[in-house]
Amino acid sequence: MGFMDGKGRTRGSGRGRAGALGAAAGAATAAGLLLGRKAVSIARTGKGHPLKHRALDLAAGAIQPKHPLDAMSTYLNGFHMYADDMGRQVEASHFCVHLRHDLHQCVIFDRNAPDARLIGIEYIITEERFRALPEDEKRLWHSHHYEVKSGILTAPGIPDLAEHAYFQDLVTTYGKTFHTWQYDRDGDFPYGIPQLMMGLTADGQADEAQIHARDRRLGLSTPHKRDNRADIPTPEVAPGANPWESGRTVQTRLEELDFRR
Repeated sequence: MGFMDGKGRTRGSGRGRAGALGAAAGAATAAGLLLGRKAVSIARTGKGHPLKHRALDLAAGAIQPKHPLDAMSTYLNGFHMYADDMGRQVEASHFCVHLRHDLHQCVIFDRNAPDARLIGIEYIITEERFRALPEDEKRLWHSHHYEVKSGILTAPGIPDLAEHAYFQDLVTTYGKTFHTWQYDRDGDFPYGIPQLMMGLTADGQADEAQIHARDRRLGLSTPHKRDNRADIPTPEVAPGANPWESGRTVQTRLEELDFRR
């Protein structure tokens, strides 16, 4: 039912508006009961969204299968630097799936939280696969030997014994990483084009303040992890990786081209 106001405009009745809001709230509540903890996580995101959108998010979380996300079983935390600027180092929370025996794929967020910002992707391959790449392709990849041996790369919450076994394999791998959100410069919006990232390769390069802050927040000890991995052999880095060590590097840029029909 509606009613006419003094200027002849039709407005919905208070009962109608209350009924619509009640229906949306009921849908959200029902979906929340189905989702459990996931409902709490979704409720923390989407600040300012209309109630009907939040209800849809909750219902979708309960009903729709998300197989690629469900398969991402490994959570790794580390740091990347921009391929052309060691002074720009950012924390990166990886969520990965072992897609094939020689390939992992990861999505990267700024932290492990319901409202985390999606900041990039990383592909991880075996040494054998890396050595077979074309020389131009190798320039996009970085080694993981130092990230593992230094303790900077971690698997938060995993017991030392299991983490040690995992990193025995990861120490010989190579990664290709692009960040799509330069959140160290533009925290509110993903401006710009994807940027190629690299990994640290030696002592004295890391931003120790960031590492200490990460360790305190996650209850970690990078020195302890370094000691625990001392017995993992340090592999010889394959030629072509970590191109910035030569003093020259590569980075993405926009280029205007003629459109082909």
